[in-house]
This record gives sequence, structure tokens and C-alpha cells, in this order.
Amino acid sequence: MGIRTTEFFDKEYTARQAYGRLFQYAKKYKVRLLIGLLAGFTTAMSWMPLFQVIQPVLKHVQTTEAKEAVEQEQTDTAAPAAEEAETKKTGFKVSLKDMVKREKSAGRLERKDLPGWFNKADSMARKFGLELLDEQGNMTGELLVVAIVVVPFVMLVWLGSMYLNQYCLRWSGAHVVQDLRQDLFNHLQQQSLQFFGRTDVGQIMSRCTNDPQQIEHVISRTVADLCRAPFEILVAGGFVIYFAIQHDMIPTLVLMGIGFPLVFLPITVLGTIVHRWARRAMQRVSIISSKMHENITCIRVVKAYNTEALEEKKYQTANRDYVKTLLRSVRIELLIQPVVEALGVCMIFIFIIYCFFTKVAIYDIVPLVAPLLVAYRPMRQLSKVQAQVERGRAALCRIFSLMDLDMSLPIDANPIHKTDFTTSVKFDHVSFRYGQNPDLTIKDVSFEMPRGKIIAVVGGTGSGKTTLANLLARFYDPTDGSITMDDVPLHRFDIADLRKLIGVVTQETVLFNDTIANNIAYGTEGATREQIIEAAKMANAHEFIIAQPEGYDRIVGEKGFALSGGERQRVAIARAILKNPPILVLDEATSALDTVTERLVQDAINRLMANRTTFAIAHRLSTIRNADQILVMANGVIQERGTHDELYAKGGVYRRLCEMQQMD
Repeated sequence: MGIRTTEFFDKEYTARQAYGRLFQYAKKYKVRLLIGLLAGFTTAMSWMPLFQVIQPVLKHVQTTEAKEAVEQEQTDTAAPAAEEAETKKTGFKVSLKDMVKREKSAGRLERKDLPGWFNKADSMARKFGLELLDEQGNMTGELLVVAIVVVPFVMLVWLGSMYLNQYCLRWSGAHVVQDLRQDLFNHLQQQSLQFFGRTDVGQIMSRCTNDPQQIEHVISRTVADLCRAPFEILVAGGFVIYFAIQHDMIPTLVLMGIGFPLVFLPITVLGTIVHRWARRAMQRVSIISSKMHENITCIRVVKAYNTEALEEKKYQTANRDYVKTLLRSVRIELLIQPVVEALGVCMIFIFIIYCFFTKVAIYDIVPLVAPLLVAYRPMRQLSKVQAQVERGRAALCRIFSLMDLDMSLPIDANPIHKTDFTTSVKFDHVSFRYGQNPDLTIKDVSFEMPRGKIIAVVGGTGSGKTTLANLLARFYDPTDGSITMDDVPLHRFDIADLRKLIGVVTQETVLFNDTIANNIAYGTEGATREQIIEAAKMANAHEFIIAQPEGYDRIVGEKGFALSGGERQRVAIARAILKNPPILVLDEATSALDTVTERLVQDAINRLMANRTTFAIAHRLSTIRNADQILVMANGVIQERGTHDELYAKGGVYRRLCEMQQMD
């Protein structure tokens, strides 16, 4: 396909390294995160009251049924005899109710298997004349209390804390990703042009848009589960341990302790596989972004050469490769949950069989099984969490690899602030190469550009003309030699001050998808509408601007697509006029224009060059006849220098260039 799936700066980070750095972003929102964490803990703890009443309620129901059966049998046989004896003694019949009352003890007993809060609730209820325990300590209205009071209250707490848990963590996740995106964008703004020359724009866009979405999902949803599910599992497990110890069920507890960790084994094993395929999927989706960006940017060429079908096939291949990789990741990820569920069900059945053969009572089994059933949901969530954590780590590796790359221009520790240009710019034995290219693009170039003079550079394609302009504007730093302004190296200046002193008009003018007025005012803060119009008039742009109904408020489209080449060029010149820099760099500003438009643009350029120091790269030699000095370049070396008349008289390279353009 010809597109890289990885970049030269990609690195691998451990989960601790990746999420440790992410935590530095999250610390800013620690209050919300803490609230979400506490809410998750409260959600888990809200199950405890229900766990505590399961065993005594079941035991009460079972023993009550047995007791009622026994009492009924005793009543059927003993009541007539008791009634006959009482009748002989007193001469009156006594009711069964009176007999049962006399047999009951007058003292109130506390049930030891009830939770402490129930006994306290009973004491408080008695103050209001309510009976929760009978005279022998048996529950009377406990089912009604649990059904009407405890369960609704617990569920209300559970729902409220879960809502708070998820909202706080989603809020934090959205803000963390907002900060991460901003840092990514800021980091890209600081990189030199050398960085953008070595990287794929589509892949960078994917890292800045798609990958942070994975992080937002991890924080807002996965962390919400992590803040709640472990607590729910711990509460359920803690209650099981407590109950087993209290009821001398240590062998049962040991059996559960052996089987329970087996449930988490597939989470760890399959999670590492998910990480590998998730990262590959992100690389593939970067290719899709790259193809989309490339196609839209080069749509004129695609239309001109009728290659829509070819581009569709290329995109289809990239799209299909991404889906294949994604589905491989999904297959592994979806395998985690059923494996965990199957192991969990097997563990429960083994436990039930064990309890059957050891003859454990039903009201002793249910308090152990119920918490495990409650823990099943968070265990299932954790099985998904592992996969999401690995996806997040893959995204963080791509993001932090980009953020750890620094190809920005070095900044002086104590930069010199400069607001004007007074004497000259000097190139002193300057050499330059792009990146790791072994060949020099510029080789030992030296010249001086005095204030107010016009220096023109001519030469064939690849001779190094544009590279000199980029070095002058400090888009790059020279590999060897130095460039000075007023005898101070460019790298010593504050970069913002330096850029204010230099205006650039290139051959391929790029405008922002905004109004014409905003494009002209770009880079000049506080520009008024009157100043914008005046700059447009000087650039011969005012007439075509007001010819449209929207005028200066007309949207120019992506990269100025709605304007012609000459119109875009004049808007760019108006922008430079409004900026009013003392040094002007013109990079073949009229080479792609027709003759009529060129005259309009050249007239605007002449006004722009007035009283300015100009570095002009020329394709049409007729535009530089009046330059104070012309540099003739070939293969990165200055072969000739002088005025037009001097170079033409020499009969060298410059004269041959003039003759080829049929210049008189």
C-alpha cells in the first residue's frame, strides 16, 4: 500500500508507565475522582445489609414451618387433656392461646444470628410500641421490615451511589482527554517543519482524534467499573469469609479460595493478546485516516486523471485490512467473558455438590452463594475491563510516543527580544541537510542581505532556493555555519519576535476555511476593518472581493478552494501588507499565474516590497531584473552572483537561463 503502519518514533510502554503518566492528568480532577471512588465503595457496601439478613430470614422461615407442624401435632393431642384438667381444677375451659402464653417465658431474648443493626432497630422500635422480635427472640415482622423498609432504602442508596460514581468519573474522563488533546495539539505546534516532513499527516490526525477517544472510554467507563466492581467483590468475598468462620465452615471456605482465583486466569492471559491486536487495529485505522486525508487533499489530481476507481480500491483495501485486524481483537476480547462465566458457573455447581455431600443446611448454603451471585456481575465487568485497559494502553503508547518526540527548534535559555531590523542578514558558510539524509541540500553558502535591498535567488528545481528561504525564516536551523541578523545569530532571538520581523508569501498559498477578512487579518492582532480593506486595495484584491455579495465576509473554503490562484495570492499579499514586516520572503509568488493575473500580483508585490528588505525566489527572471544582487544556485551551491547586467555579461549559467526564457 506504500503507507507506514508505524512511525519512526513509536515506542512501547508498560501499563504502569502509561497509566502512571495518565494519572498525572487525572490528579487535576482528584476531588471528582475521589467522589466517584467513594460512591463506588458505597455502591458495594449497600449490599451488606441484605447479605446479613439472608441467613436468619431463611432459617426463621424453615424453623417456623417445622415448629408450626410440631406444635400443631402437639396441640391436637395435648389440648383436650389440658382442657379437661383445667376444667376439673377450675370448672372453666381455657383457650389454646392462653395456654401458649403461659408456656412462654416473660423475658425477651436477642437472636445472635441477626445483624447488630437489626437488634438496635428492634430496641428503637419498641420505644414506639412496635414488635420486631417476639418474647423468645424470634423475628415477627422482619420480612415486612425487609420488604418495605430495608430493600427500598438499600436500592435507593445503591442507585444514587452508582449514578454519582459513573457521572463523576465520566466528567473526569472527558476533562482529562480534553487536556490530553490540548497538550497533543500544543506539542505539534512546537515541532519544526522537519517533523512534518517525516511524518504522515493522516496518522498524526488519527493519534490526536481516535486514540484519545479510547482513553476517554477507559476513564469514564472502565475506571467507573474499577472503582465499584472490586469493592463489590471484596464485600461479597469478605462476607463469605466472615460467615464461614462464624459457622465453622473452614473447609468450605478453603474450597472457595482455591476455585475463585481460577476465574481471573483467562482475564490475564487473553488480555495480553487483546493489547497486541488492539494496537494493530489502531495502526490500521490510522492508515484509513491517512488515505482519506490524502485523497481529499489531492482531489484535483484524482479528478484530472480519472483515478476515482483506483482510489476507491486503495481505500477498500485499507478499510478491509482494518476490519480484519479489528475483528481478530474482538474475537479474543469476546472470548474472555464467556470463559469467565463458564468457570464461574462450574465453580458454583462444584460448591453446591460439595455442600450436598457434606449435608450443609439450605440456610447455610444460600448466605454463601448469594454474595457470589451478586459478585458475578462485577466479575463479568472486570473481564471486560482487562480488555479495555489493554486497548487504552495501546492508545496511550501511541499518544505518549508522539509526545515524547521533540523535533522542535531549540530555544535559547535567555532569548534576545528584538522589535526591529537595522543593518543586515548574513549567511556565513551555511550548510544544511534534511533529517538523516547523508547528502547536504545546502553546501557552504555565504552572502549578505543589507537592509532595504532586494536579494534574488534563481536556479533549477532542487537547487536549494526554497531551503535558503526556510533557513532565513528559521523554519530549520543550519547543520553547519550560522545565520545572523544585525550580527546576532537567529537562534538567540525570541522566536515570536523573529517571526514578526519576517513576512512570507509562497507560490502555493494556503488560506484557512474562514472569511476573506479573517484570512487577511491572520497573524495581526487587533486589525480593524479599515486596515484590512486598505491592505486589500494595495494588494489589488479589493475589486474582486466586493464583486461578491458577501464581500469581505465570504468564506473562502478549504485552503481557499473557492478562490482562483491569483485571488488567493493577492489575499496572501494583503495579509503580508497588513503585517508590515521589515523583511519579506517571496517564494516564486507569481510562477503559477497567467500573464494578466501576474501583472496584478506583481504590481501588488512591488508595493509590498517598497522600503523592505526582500529575499525573492524567482522562476520568471523578468520579475527580478531590478534586484540589487542575484544568486544563481545549482546543487546547493552558489555558482554565480551579481546584478542582472553583470551576470548576463558573463555568459554563464544565468545567461543560459535567460535565453531559455527568451528574455531580451
